[in-house]
Amino acid sequence: MTSGITWRADYVLVLNPADTRGDLTGWVTIDNKSGAIYRNALLKLVAGDVNRAVDRFRDVKAMEMAARAPATAEARRDFQSEGFFEYHLYTLDGRTTIKDNQTKQLSLLAAADIGIDKQLIYYGAQDYYRTSYGMPMSNQKVGVYFDIKNSKENGLGLPLPKGKIRVYKADASGSQQFVGEDWIDHTPKDERVKIKMGEAFDLVGERTQKDFRKIGVNLYAVEWEISLRNHETTAQTVTVIEPVPGDWQVLAATHAWEKPEAHTLKFQIPVAKEGASKLAYRVRVKF
Repeated sequence: MTSGITWRADYVLVLNPADTRGDLTGWVTIDNKSGAIYRNALLKLVAGDVNRAVDRFRDVKAMEMAARAPATAEARRDFQSEGFFEYHLYTLDGRTTIKDNQTKQLSLLAAADIGIDKQLIYYGAQDYYRTSYGMPMSNQKVGVYFDIKNSKENGLGLPLPKGKIRVYKADASGSQQFVGEDWIDHTPKDERVKIKMGEAFDLVGERTQKDFRKIGVNLYAVEWEISLRNHETTAQTVTVIEPVPGDWQVLAATHAWEKPEAHTLKFQIPVAKEGASKLAYRVRVKF
């Protein structure tokens, strides 16, 4: 209930050589700038989007109560999680003392050998077919993402508080190197965590509009070609996400496609090592 004392969750994920599994550790960092010492405190952390009303007298009362608390020895650093209202409550097993102007870090979780689904995603056009300057879109970046199931079967299955996750991987010498970071939101058990790692260096995509014809009143035929080039020494599969406006129908496509949303086309394109693949599709669009 006191302003000036905050907490956050931080995670570290260490990958295996194949990027298919990893070890996840989590910490809680408490930053006390409230002007009070909290001695022998029973620490309960609420994770969730809690609405707060402004009360300028609340902070003073909370500091006065904390200053009168007795001091005892500290206890273990294990947190127990429970559902609480529409949030989650993390309770420290035992008590702890949090000093004024202290930043304190406590262990939250440790999960070994969790499964990771690595995804390479090419978003050819962020804003349908043209930029704000009227030029065709040609996004050459292929994004790298991790998808992790927060389930007991995957070695997790715990409600994860919102926080920053940093990812590391050992290089050829065995030294752990930083390979990316992202923010994760509050994630219940059995839901998925998606991490944006960065952009692939050796995978290149190129998007070209091959045809655009008006074939009737508010009716158009549009053809696109996406070229994917793989300069790595291993074969890759790239997920291509294409936005399609209006009322549309696929007339032809070189690869199998899905319709995950009303205005989205999705393709899975295999690209050979040190090779290239081309996706071409034609749609009829009615506005």
